[in-house]
Amino acid sequence: MALAIIIDLDHLLATPIFDPTRCSINFHPLHSYYAMGIYLVLALIKKTRLIGIGLLIHMLADVVDCWMM
Repeated sequence: MALAIIIDLDHLLATPIFDPTRCSINFHPLHSYYAMGIYLVLALIKKTRLIGIGLLIHMLADVVDCWMM
């Protein structure tokens, strides 16, 4: 599940790479609502369940971060 942090590599595509006032949800490609749907499907498939759960937990952490801004 720790490998779910790899999806933060899409932050490298943004300009600037880090902006403390930017919510990453639906801004970065791997943090989009469509990607979250794919992560949910991954969580429902037995072989990819841990990866999907890890990615969904990552998205939950990012959503909470956006709420706290």
